[in-house]
Amino acid sequence: MDLKLTNKKVLVLASSKGIGREIAHKYAEEGASVIITGRTEDTLKRTAADISNQTGSEVVPFVTDVSKKEDINRLFSFVKEQFGVLDVLVSNAGGPPVIDFENSEEADWYDAFELTLMSSVRAFQAALPLMKKNGQGRMIYIASTSIKQPISELLLSNIFRSGVQALCKSLAADYAADDILINIVGPGKIDTDRLRGLDQKNAAQNEVALEEWQKNVQQSIPIGRYGTPEEFAEAAVFLGSYRNTYITGQTLLIDGGLVKAY
Repeated sequence: MDLKLTNKKVLVLASSKGIGREIAHKYAEEGASVIITGRTEDTLKRTAADISNQTGSEVVPFVTDVSKKEDINRLFSFVKEQFGVLDVLVSNAGGPPVIDFENSEEADWYDAFELTLMSSVRAFQAALPLMKKNGQGRMIYIASTSIKQPISELLLSNIFRSGVQALCKSLAADYAADDILINIVGPGKIDTDRLRGLDQKNAAQNEVALEEWQKNVQQSIPIGRYGTPEEFAEAAVFLGSYRNTYITGQTLLIDGGLVKAY
């Protein structure tokens, strides 16, 4: 299926590795020009070169910490300089850390607020004028299954990602007439570095071998295994493509059937 992304201008936040990287790769594979971001310059440059070499598309790295307002401002100045317009924004950020509620500090909450909520608020605010000028746009927010069914060890994610979901739902109605479609995609157990780290932590806390922990978790998923970043990207990029012309304000969980909530 042609996703109608050839020569489109795409920005993918937090895309030097994991899910963000695979989404950027998929857009480039579909013929889009892509700006990728990350905090570590060497990793980011290698990722950009790898994706460009594999797809033949333009992939431009720009070092950005999405939790910092000044970095988002610098990034969108670069987008205007590099592209002039913006067809697609993928708002992504690394997950906030695991905390114990009773022992948490206010700084933990403010840091998660900046990383998880304000990174999207600022990116959406900066992207909307470019899309309105362009006469069209697609936005995708990378959330978590925690917006449907809270994950006990990820309290900060549960709270702030739900806030971004509400933001997306509101903006989707406000900007639908401008042909700016905004959707949310939530990964379940996708085989990334973050999931592996959580598995190691949980296995250690429960005093079981890592392999046993992972086996038990995967047995709880109806499909019976972890998903891959590539599988996640395939679904996410369709919603953030110009083949999608009538879906907006929706949340899609890509979780192998894990979440039981409606």
